[in-house]
Amino acid sequence: MRIFQRDFDRYEGVRPIQIYLLRLVFLLVFLAVGSDSWGGILRHHGSWDPVRAAAICMWASYSLLSILGVFHPLKMLPITLFEILYKIVWLIIVAYPLWKANQLAGTAAEMTKAFLFFPLLIVATPWRYVLDTYVLNRKR
Repeated sequence: MRIFQRDFDRYEGVRPIQIYLLRLVFLLVFLAVGSDSWGGILRHHGSWDPVRAAAICMWASYSLLSILGVFHPLKMLPITLFEILYKIVWLIIVAYPLWKANQLAGTAAEMTKAFLFFPLLIVATPWRYVLDTYVLNRKR
């Protein structure tokens, strides 16, 4: 099937299935993150905690950038890499120590919703393209 074969003409050597999965990821980010962040902005009354406000505004901006990812998934891969990296760092720095101490369950750090689509994100990312384009700076 062609969706599993590398497409050098349309997708710079990335398999079409990965392009479709990336588009799905970007759409899910737009809907889920956008709903939470923009809903929080629109429903908020009173003064903001500056740190919380910065985080909410960042995620609202991220959701808007994800719209571009639906149409240009390879060009928007850096924000996908950002999401993968921040989640890996968070798992190592925050979740793992709590889990190891048997204190993760029932806490605010048990953010299962935020990690629901993480496996899809890992699978959808064209790692060879990422390596060639962003690490080795090779053109295809």
